[in-house]
Amino acid sequence: MKTNAMRILDASDISYEVLSYAWDEDHIDAASVAAKLGLDPMQVCKTIVTRGSDDLIRVFCLPGPLEISMKKARACLQVSSLELVDQRDLRKLSGYIRGGVSPLGMIRPYPLYLEETMQLYDQVAISAGQRGVQLFLCPTDLQRVTGGNWADFA
Repeated sequence: MKTNAMRILDASDISYEVLSYAWDEDHIDAASVAAKLGLDPMQVCKTIVTRGSDDLIRVFCLPGPLEISMKKARACLQVSSLELVDQRDLRKLSGYIRGGVSPLGMIRPYPLYLEETMQLYDQVAISAGQRGVQLFLCPTDLQRVTGGNWADFA
């Protein structure tokens, strides 16, 4: 089954590999996904949806073991405060549920920020838009197709 994220990559003629794994509610974090797929945890990226003090939604994509530095992210965005969107609002805002949020194919085109350390790898895994499915692709291809901004926010 093709997801919206796959269709976007196909339409942009970007090559990727589909990686599938068995998931359960307690193991949908990036570290668990990396272990199940036999990947370096730094290659499995998570997608975080935030809301700034200006009430705008922004999306961050970063390697699983890293955490967003809210101080760096606020400076990058030039906002006074930034918070994670409540999980209950994820589907309404992005079209995705926790553990299946992809930086591709959200229901609205939110600004995307890609952690610059993703560029250290030839390929990274991102959610395909559903739990249990990852897309393995070149991070520069991801940046190109999303128009994302490289930034240091981890």
